[in-house]
Amino acid sequence: MKKFALLSVSNKTNIIELAQSLVSCNYKLLATGNTGKLLKTNNIPCIEISDYTGFPEVFDGRVKTLHPKIFSGILFRRDVNEDSSQMNVMDFDAIDIVCVNLYPFKKTSEKLNVTNEELIENIDIGGPSLIRAAAKNHKSVSVLTSPLQYESFISELKSNSISLETRVKLAVEAFSHTAEYDTYIANTLEKRFEIESDKVRLNLTKIKSLRYGENPHQSASVYGDFFSYFSILHGKELSYNNILDLVAAVQIVEDINETVCAIIKHNNPCGVAVGNTVAEAYEKALKSDPISAFGGIVAFNKEVDEATAIKLNDIFLEVVVAPSFSEEAISILYKKKDRRIIKQVKSILNNDYNFRTIPGGLLAQSGDNKIFDNELKTVTVKQASQSELEDLKFAWVISKHVKSNAIVLVKDLQTIGIGAGQVSRIDSVKISIAKAKEFGFDLSNSVAASDAFFPFADGINEFSKNGISAVIQPGGSVRDSEVIAAADEYGISMVFTGIRHFKH
Repeated sequence: MKKFALLSVSNKTNIIELAQSLVSCNYKLLATGNTGKLLKTNNIPCIEISDYTGFPEVFDGRVKTLHPKIFSGILFRRDVNEDSSQMNVMDFDAIDIVCVNLYPFKKTSEKLNVTNEELIENIDIGGPSLIRAAAKNHKSVSVLTSPLQYESFISELKSNSISLETRVKLAVEAFSHTAEYDTYIANTLEKRFEIESDKVRLNLTKIKSLRYGENPHQSASVYGDFFSYFSILHGKELSYNNILDLVAAVQIVEDINETVCAIIKHNNPCGVAVGNTVAEAYEKALKSDPISAFGGIVAFNKEVDEATAIKLNDIFLEVVVAPSFSEEAISILYKKKDRRIIKQVKSILNNDYNFRTIPGGLLAQSGDNKIFDNELKTVTVKQASQSELEDLKFAWVISKHVKSNAIVLVKDLQTIGIGAGQVSRIDSVKISIAKAKEFGFDLSNSVAASDAFFPFADGINEFSKNGISAVIQPGGSVRDSEVIAAADEYGISMVFTGIRHFKH
């Protein structure tokens, strides 16, 4: 009995080795255009699909495998007599192996200035149909969709035959392959043609298993293309918590244009500062809370130089991330064997949506990509000075990245106290002030940012006792007038942003 295998691949990695193995196991090869040409160039006998079906490829290759002889050979049930009889009557052959991967739609969509026509032409039709047919009939047919499957498949084929267990595994992987392909097409076209959808399609590939999750008893993995944004240059593998803190740190420094350093601990900033140099920015950020900075994640928005690297080596840090590192900095930083040195490859700003799991589904929201809504509105008699206004804007940006309830104290573009994640805003106020005093900062003429409105005037009262001269907040409380009156009474200038930045 003739044994047929069908090969039609856009990714031709290792296809020659697979084809040679199939021929050595007495399979006759059917192949489409370019795959057939490659096989023949390498002296591997094959039959072109159009010669096998007696029907030429039409419409510039748009229709080539969609033929009853092909799909009958794949789909007929070998254990059903009626199916076998019909195959004999039609003189069709069984096709027991299907090796197909699809037109490179994703790669095409990522090209600059790709046209709609080019994008549509790279939507595969016959390929998914062949894959799904073979996967459906996995009791009798093996389906290969990735070069990564070839080696183990060849080994099993040469040993005797392909087990049902293997065919089931390959079939499930095949359906996953076409699901991912269709998901990418739908998501891309919805975005390109600005079509709103009520569907959330997540079909991400696991790229790495992590040692554990937030705690050692939790398993964890990374899915998607995270490592297209970050490149690990040195050190131990990133942990689950490292990745969360790394992203949080980079989100802060990308929100600031000046030379800045952010130090993150447990997903909250413990120090952020602007400096004339990268080294100065780091020194100021570290002074904000040197105790919490121990074992933290440090991010920069400018190249790390030799002077900064020397300072970074003075304390234990888990991760240092920056867009680049000088050669001198690299040689110094690599002296710490385990500390991770990460190069940021591209921006992480403007993520379209954020997702969080809930029982039975997901919560989805657009990214918090807007810092200010409209012009800042001064609501007190006293106006903020120019230097206070600069500090207020800086403090406001930082408050956006602090777990709510959030209070951020700033002086000279340096955080001097941060109160994060408290159940009442007044507690965050008190913690921020206590932090500043703990590390010897002079609070006079410092400024404060609150990520959401003050529900009462108690926070303003605390600020007044400690010399804080200006406050920035969203406004919008039913007690705004009470809060403004307190600020006026204490000679504190207050600015409303009209936008809130809760971070739960």
